[in-house]
Amino acid sequence: MNSHTVRNLLVRGMLAGLGAGVLALIVAYLLGEPRVDAAIAFEDSHSHEHGEELVSRTLQSTAGLATGILIYGLALGGIAALAYCFALGRTGRFGPRAGALLLSGAALVAVYLVPFLKYPANPPSVGDPETIGKRTTLYFLMMLLSVLLAVAAVAAGKQLAPRLGNWNATLAAGLGYAALIGLGYVLLPAVNEVPEDFSASLLWQFRVAALAIQLTLWLSFGLLFGHLAERLLLPKPARPANAAAEATPVAN
Repeated sequence: MNSHTVRNLLVRGMLAGLGAGVLALIVAYLLGEPRVDAAIAFEDSHSHEHGEELVSRTLQSTAGLATGILIYGLALGGIAALAYCFALGRTGRFGPRAGALLLSGAALVAVYLVPFLKYPANPPSVGDPETIGKRTTLYFLMMLLSVLLAVAAVAAGKQLAPRLGNWNATLAAGLGYAALIGLGYVLLPAVNEVPEDFSASLLWQFRVAALAIQLTLWLSFGLLFGHLAERLLLPKPARPANAAAEATPVAN
């Protein structure tokens, strides 16, 4: 693949990421923000310290939310497009659309879902502020482990395919990935700092909303980028000029 194609795919990936970010922003505003407001209300009702608000909640839930998600979508699109360029032709005979959807689905699992199951998202007021550094480190460590194991699983599947066949090789690589992730779940320390009196239903709703945002972001990116990549990599053949002329009816 030449540099011109890579550059075009990168631009299309960033545009697709931006479009996916817009859709994720809508989901975040409709599903996530009401739960954040409820969690903040819980924190205010249990806290005796009310410091001055540096950034208004209205600004956080509108411009701040939009800026964060759109920049995240833009960066995600660029990185995913580069990964797509590397994987194209190396992971099977998939068309541009199927390849983009497989990439986004695999990234959703490895980058978000696997770390989420070990260290799920918590709303504001949940967790000790003094342990935020430790919790962040553990989360990113789980994410890094998941991504590295996913890459290793793909490589192992390719190595096993000539001997076991594509289906058995994919199954073996997937089981190996799941087993090692399970081992990581056991070895990494658990974090449970949810207050006993915090609403279980609110916590569940917040985590479902967080998952819905990521599902929207990754799957819509896969669909949008697949469409744009297909138009670039498989352009429609131009009709010959004489064929177009022949197709034009001649008035008698």
